[in-house]
Amino acid sequence: MRNHRALAAAGAAVAVLGLTAPAAVARDGMAVNPSNIVALPSVIARGGQLTITVDGCPHGGTATSDAFRPTELKPIHGANRTAQGTATIDENARTGPHDITVTCDGRSLTRPAAFTVIGGVRGGIGGSSTSGATPTDIAIGGGLVAAAAVGGGLFWMRRRAERRI
Repeated sequence: MRNHRALAAAGAAVAVLGLTAPAAVARDGMAVNPSNIVALPSVIARGGQLTITVDGCPHGGTATSDAFRPTELKPIHGANRTAQGTATIDENARTGPHDITVTCDGRSLTRPAAFTVIGGVRGGIGGSSTSGATPTDIAIGGGLVAAAAVGGGLFWMRRRAERRI
């Protein structure tokens, strides 16, 4: 039991150190590069709005992609060195994964396959060219109902016979 407690305490100490070390380095005046580009939602339809969040971009910047127009990223108040912006996906954007390139203070970062554009539904006649059930549908449905009735009857008869014993 002592090993578990010691392991938990060591893990907590490492987590605290890991979270505070990057903040300490950033405060020393070293250059901050954009990092951790997050695009939400990760799967989006044409015309939808994509929220882009970037760490290491304290003064804001620009996000670009072949699926939307260049979008301004503004600093988030209360969040240390984080910027955010909203992009609208073009109506003629190709389906599939798209990259996002972010430029902050002259430095850029690209996240490959940051989000995926899905296409619209192609409506057409398809399987609805006939109205109502076809004779094949009726035969299949009737067979399933008959099988269920026979199976239920056999189950009921077996249960009834077990009670007599």
